[in-house]
Amino acid sequence: MGPVNWLAVLLAAALALAVGIVWNGPLFRTGRPLLGGRAQSGGRFWLVGAIFLLAAIMLGHNFARIGAAVLDAKPWLYFMQTGGVALFFVIPAVWLTHARSGTEPMRRVLDCGFWLVAYLAMGVVFWALG
Repeated sequence: MGPVNWLAVLLAAALALAVGIVWNGPLFRTGRPLLGGRAQSGGRFWLVGAIFLLAAIMLGHNFARIGAAVLDAKPWLYFMQTGGVALFFVIPAVWLTHARSGTEPMRRVLDCGFWLVAYLAMGVVFWALG
């Protein structure tokens, strides 16, 4: 196992958080902030940041396990790994949670799209700093 790229981990989490703020604000104007509630600051900001940080740590560990030599030879693995986690783990959980609460389908699509874009953005960071 190679070393975890901690700079990439931190930047990936920050970029995912930024994508979420833009996605739920000026881009789609969903009417609800990424962090829920009335404001995007305080304790909720740190909570969402911690969630993205945990996801980025997991991805960083995953890329360290794959190894730099393999990733140099097969750079598409950055996007297969991050997109695969989003498509086959995160998005089904989000979709089922929304379905259970009766959320309209377009809201489900927007939220699931956000998670795919956020995870792929993390993949871009790991690829660029890999």
